[in-house]
Amino acid sequence: MPRIKVTQIKSKIRCLELHRRTLRALGLRRMNHTVIHEDTPQIRGMLHQVHYLVRVEPAEGGAKGAKS
Repeated sequence: MPRIKVTQIKSKIRCLELHRRTLRALGLRRMNHTVIHEDTPQIRGMLHQVHYLVRVEPAEGGAKGAKS
């Protein structure tokens, strides 16, 4: 299954609590933190919810949840 690289590019300080919890569920802890996930509909839904806080790119491999 294809993988995607997700990077938090904006601060979560002034966002909704639900969006903060979504970032935590994605494994993002701070700005410029990057994680790799499988490209599933569930992950895409989470990314759609916080699209203004993250950057999504295709990943070239690596383990799930690995930092880049």
